[in-house]
Amino acid sequence: MSTNGSSQGPLWEVFTQEKSGAPHEHAGSVHAPDAELALQNARDVYSRRNEACSIWVVPSEFITATAPADQDAFFDPSNDKIYRFPQHYSTPRGVKDL
Repeated sequence: MSTNGSSQGPLWEVFTQEKSGAPHEHAGSVHAPDAELALQNARDVYSRRNEACSIWVVPSEFITATAPADQDAFFDPSNDKIYRFPQHYSTPRGVKDL
């Protein structure tokens, strides 16, 4: 992994889980030379008061994201598929608690 010109080491994205069974959510970023130190730095920065029961760290260079310029082309195709929305369907008579 490259250090991207930084003496602090590569950038790692941090995801924390507040309680068991909850989703991991992006908490922020830390710099570290390796995964173990990234976990320790993330714990020190994002879980000082026991805010997390689980922490994930991911090298930032491995995250792929959509570009703002591609928003319309990337997300538009789903808008014409009305069957994806619950309003497209009607509830049959006699069905309760659906």
